[in-house]
Order: sequence, then C-alpha cells, then structure tokens
Amino acid sequence: MRCPYCDADKDQLKVIDSRSCDAGKAIRRRRHCLACTKRFTTYERVERRVNLIVVKRDGRRQPWDREKILAGLERACFKRPISEAELIAIRDDVEDQIFQSPHREVSSDLIGRRVAERLRKLDQVAYVRFASVHKRFKTLDELAAEVQAVRDANKLDDPEQGRLFTEGNGNSQQDDGAISD
Repeated sequence: MRCPYCDADKDQLKVIDSRSCDAGKAIRRRRHCLACTKRFTTYERVERRVNLIVVKRDGRRQPWDREKILAGLERACFKRPISEAELIAIRDDVEDQIFQSPHREVSSDLIGRRVAERLRKLDQVAYVRFASVHKRFKTLDELAAEVQAVRDANKLDDPEQGRLFTEGNGNSQQDDGAISD
C-alpha cells in the first residue's frame, strides 16, 4: 500500500477508521499519510478465485471484468438522478448471480439481460439507453417498440393494479351499517 498523493510507503500510513461495507463483503479503511498529511480511503474485498470467462457475441473470450458493467451503467445513466451506490448495487447483484452459476463461461448477452432487468426497475430512460446498445436496434421502429414495451410494463408494475376496491367506490369500512352519535 502506497499513498496515492505522495507515494509514501506503508510505514508512513496510518489507519484511522475501519468499517464493514457492501453488506459485509468488503472492509472500508480510512487512511492518513504521515508524510503529506492527506487522507484517502481503501477497500478490501475477498478475491474471487474462480476464473470466469465472458463469451462475446463474435465468439471472443475475455476474462470477467466487473468494472465493464459499471462503465456501461454509468453511460446509460449519464445525467440521470441515479446515485453511484445504486449502480454499484446493480453491478454487485448481477455479479453475485453470475458467480452462483456452476458454469465457468457466461455469454455477454446473459450479463446484459441481467443488467437490463435491474435497470428497467430503476429508471426507464436509462433502461432504454442501455437496451439500445445491448439489443443493437437497427431502426427507429425497433427503438419505439422497446419504449412502448417499457410503458406497457410500467402499467403492470403500477401499485394500484390488482386492488379490488379503491377508496370512494362505496365499499369502504365506514359503510358497514353502524350508527354513530
């Protein structure tokens, strides 16, 4: 470990705070450099021993890189009201799902579908941006069809959907025949 500001070695660094983060999957350490007096944060995570290979659409194989998911999410969510923590949570959840599989090779298409599922629930505009790259729309009609599908899915996700009785239809609890003073 070296100071990112002055390149001082570990003997010049002091840990001033340690906490668990990412639901206990990492340790956040706040450090203070005695040489330049600056502070910085480091994260410690368990390294995954399993080598996972991503199979691209053209058949190329690449090692798993968790930062590529985050980069794609950041592009899709550019200037959207979505926090970095939400994007990291999506990346971590997708990574956990992928690593739970017994397979050591995974298609980039599967990764994209998993990311898109989570993004659709979070932000419709960001989802359409992501889908336009992932699904490789060739025409405006394909994009419009996807936007309509998002709208239709949003209607199904409506919390009012599925309620048998809504207030104001004469079926409230006050209409039980009781007499009040």
